[in-house]
Amino acid sequence: MFRIDNQSRTPVFEQIVKQAEEYVRTGILNPGDKLPSIREMTSLIGVNPNTIQKAYNELDRRGVTISVAGKGCFISKNISEVMKSAAIGKLPEFERLVKELIDSGIAEKELTDIIKKVSSK
Repeated sequence: MFRIDNQSRTPVFEQIVKQAEEYVRTGILNPGDKLPSIREMTSLIGVNPNTIQKAYNELDRRGVTISVAGKGCFISKNISEVMKSAAIGKLPEFERLVKELIDSGIAEKELTDIIKKVSSK
């Protein structure tokens, strides 16, 4: 399920975090699902266990997962609220980008057409 691009400039732990978040957004991972153990992930993707631990710690910090001692790492039961909150935090950047596009001559209709196209997928 997880794939690491060794040619990427993105650190491996960040690739794992981004993929886990994407799997949650797309429904591949759901609330309560268990992530592979650190040992399993190490053998699956051939990455140092410390790197996997760093990724899992970051997922915990973001509220995407909950770690249960002796049991493993699970997708948070309130993941939809966690993901929505993270998305809301991106709105100021989205607003800045929209302003930049409009200032560069992109018509409002083009932007709304793109939003409609993306939201219908």
